[in-house]
This record gives sequence, structure tokens and C-alpha cells, in this order.
Amino acid sequence: MNEASVVVCPVCGRKNRIPAAARGVPRCGNCHSPLPWIAEADDATYAAVAEQGPLPALVDLWAPWCGPCRMVSPALEALARSHAGRVKLVKVNVDESPQVSQRYGVQGIPTLLVLNRGEVVARQTGAAPEHALRAWLDDALAKISASTSPAG
Repeated sequence: MNEASVVVCPVCGRKNRIPAAARGVPRCGNCHSPLPWIAEADDATYAAVAEQGPLPALVDLWAPWCGPCRMVSPALEALARSHAGRVKLVKVNVDESPQVSQRYGVQGIPTLLVLNRGEVVARQTGAAPEHALRAWLDDALAKISASTSPAG
């Protein structure tokens, strides 16, 4: 699961290979614009992919048989694109990753988490429209920003 994915730069159209886990923020090799970072993780790779990266992680705990999960997935990918360089979308299939779902006490899916250095900053259970998810994510990122600013 810790494989690289290919992402097309939304600015210049160049294809870029992005690893699931890395120390830096992915940028286009051509124009250097931030790229949307969407990765998959499982029980074995979760810590490296979701908790140890340089960006806050938007974790999607989902299952392929779940209708609401399939409905919310395009909205989450749109958020990853619009928040390129600011957040990493990490998709975790709960059927294949029971340790991750147990760790967070997942009782309903989709369950969405915003993590900052492994700490849960925000949690949302159930599907919601993109505008509601955007407001929820922006609020969580504002909390992270306030807690890491020199005045906060």
C-alpha cells in the first residue's frame, strides 16, 4: 500500500510521481506548484503515511461496500486538490485495516479525521456535502494554524 501514485499537476499538466510517505510537501517537478497528495494506508503503513508527514492529514476511514463512503470520496478528492500543499488525504479501508479502525473506535463509516502530527484535531462521522466538509476542514486547519503560531 505504500506505493507511489501519479498525479497530474493542476497548473501545468505535467505528470508527477508522489510517494505515499515523504518528509517534504509534493511539488510539481516542472512548475514547482504544490500537488494534491492522496495516499492509501493500511495497518502496516498507517503511522508512516498519516502521522509522520509534514502536513496535517485528512483521514478517510471507509469501505468499498459503503454507499455513503463512495458518495463522499469525490468531495474529499476535491478538497485534497483545493488544499494542495496544506493537507494530505489518506484513505484507509476499514475492512483491510482493523487495527486503525479499532484505534479510533470507528462505529460508523465514513469516519473522517483531521490529524496534526498524529493527534486528532477534528472528527466527522457520516457523509456530508462538499461545502460542509470544506467548512469542517478549514475550521480544523485554522485550529492547527492557531496552535502552531507564535502567539498561540
